[in-house]
Amino acid sequence: MTIPHNRQALLDAIDTSYARLQQDLARVPPGLARELVLDGHVAGTRISVCDLLSYLVGWNELVLHWHAQLREGKSVAEIAFPAEGFTWNQLGALAQQFYVDHAQLDMAQLLHRLAQANAKLVALVEASDDGQLYGEPWYKQYTMGRMIQLNTSSPYANARTRLRAWLKTL
Repeated sequence: MTIPHNRQALLDAIDTSYARLQQDLARVPPGLARELVLDGHVAGTRISVCDLLSYLVGWNELVLHWHAQLREGKSVAEIAFPAEGFTWNQLGALAQQFYVDHAQLDMAQLLHRLAQANAKLVALVEASDDGQLYGEPWYKQYTMGRMIQLNTSSPYANARTRLRAWLKTL
């Protein structure tokens, strides 16, 4: 998958990767959704399909949270990246926090949360222009569009790879 460099390419990447992921998620037997069948986001750990969905929901909602903070008047420099209490070298711990945060939700609820977050992210991108998304660095050297892509279409594609490998074993 090529890295998007404009608004339409970003929308296409999100839409395509999300739709493909949904097709694979539809193939997951409901009774196996909480079984530890996938390699985790921390080396040597195993996660469930629901944990994988929790990870995607967590990142999508985190991007929305960053943008909500901007709307509330914070500058990018004032936002805790990637999340309050976590640094970029603690992404495994953040993933595990996402699993805990959503542990009470079943697969249908997680799919609904992911759909809601995805729709809000698409709306955010649609409300932005190429200049806002790719015209200048937004966080460190990354443009806003790149930060959105790194937390939507890229992890959707990664999740799909994990799912498809496991689904082949069924």
